[in-house]
Amino acid sequence: MEKGLEGQHKPPKRTAKDTVFTSLFRDKGYLLQLYQALHPEDASAKEEDLKIITLENIMAGGIFNDLGFLFKEKLIFLIEAQSTWTVNILVRVVLYLAKSYQDYIIWTGQDIYGSKKVELPKPEIYVIYTGRRKARPETISLAEEFFPGGECCLNVTVHMIYDGKKGDIISQYVSFTKVFDEQVKKYGLTVQAVRETISICKDRDVLKEYLSNRESEVVDIMITLFSQEEVWDMRERSVKKEAAVRATIEDGQDYGIPKEDVLAKLRCKYGLSEMDALEKIELYWQ
Repeated sequence: MEKGLEGQHKPPKRTAKDTVFTSLFRDKGYLLQLYQALHPEDASAKEEDLKIITLENIMAGGIFNDLGFLFKEKLIFLIEAQSTWTVNILVRVVLYLAKSYQDYIIWTGQDIYGSKKVELPKPEIYVIYTGRRKARPETISLAEEFFPGGECCLNVTVHMIYDGKKGDIISQYVSFTKVFDEQVKKYGLTVQAVRETISICKDRDVLKEYLSNRESEVVDIMITLFSQEEVWDMRERSVKKEAAVRATIEDGQDYGIPKEDVLAKLRCKYGLSEMDALEKIELYWQ
């Protein structure tokens, strides 16, 4: 299977690092390490104390996040992995939290329309940021970013994590992303960059157990023919091309340019076959 992938030269996802993040913390053992990195004072925590509640992208356009989990139904954690800086993450986490609470209320059989106060786990929201940025705030606030200069009835505070503590699971994940970025600079978005990343990280004892036990799986999840971003890019280019083709045809009609000349322009400028160009002219030439 891996040899077949190499033969097809499938590029890694541009979101490959985030995909590994999601896969890594789907494992309760690594999830416990993450909880302990966030709450080192709690040495008694066990895997069975954790419940994964990550929102899945089941339907197109649905809300989904990188990681959500409960600790003893007392704390709810939402954690995102980001390599590009954007305060829009604040808006997204509001939606993630609302949907996670909605699901929690349904799971626990509580009634938000009843007189009894519902019980909710206390939220903790984190972003593990792996990109480059000179200013590194410890927190970012919805109210401060979107409604500055006065009181606001709605606010969410996100704790920013940039490095983690030496040797913990967060620092290892951040190191993994940096190695991947280095290899992409050398080899581009290629299978070789993925394999070199895995090899280097194993040698440096970075996520070594995870990468050793699941190497083929990691290679597989980091590689795809088209990332979602690329699919949208293709769609956008297709829409723009169709609009340009239509404008060319309508301009030809308005300015009295012979259809034969318009046909030749469509074939030359937009690379359409004769049949496709004729179909476009028939569609848009009124």
